[in-house]
Amino acid sequence: MLTLERLRADHAPALLAFERENREYFARSISDRGDAYFAEFASLLRARLAEQDDGVCHFHVVMDDRGELVGRVNLVDVEEGDAELGYRIGERAAGRGVATAAVQEVCRLAATQYRLSTLTAVTTLDNVASMTVLERNGFTVVTDTSINGRPGVRYRRRLVVAPG
Repeated sequence: MLTLERLRADHAPALLAFERENREYFARSISDRGDAYFAEFASLLRARLAEQDDGVCHFHVVMDDRGELVGRVNLVDVEEGDAELGYRIGERAAGRGVATAAVQEVCRLAATQYRLSTLTAVTTLDNVASMTVLERNGFTVVTDTSINGRPGVRYRRRLVVAPG
């Protein structure tokens, strides 16, 4: 069982520890955040929280059944009912359906709580796990793209609020 919690300032210690613990793991499939991210973490977190307060983004941490932070799932660049989905699940939780469940839950929140109608996401062609998560959650490929010089694809999912 996992839960998504909207990002708060008191998540800072666990979030920083999560990012440090998984830095090398994430760098194998996505761009490294760089040393400045860790050196300026507190100010960057304040900026993210301000963006969230302004409704431009919706940031979430993924908590496991023991209350440990095992991932993040975010909706960024919210505009006119659309947002871009991004997520990262830590190495210890990888391969256990956590990403699929977290994306499913954020899609539900996007439709019901944030009143969004469309989500997009991008991933590189060599990130088969991410492509699988998106496809399991109803995203479909809409175009080829390039991500930091690597071939990738852009996905889209239309959101609908279930009646009742």
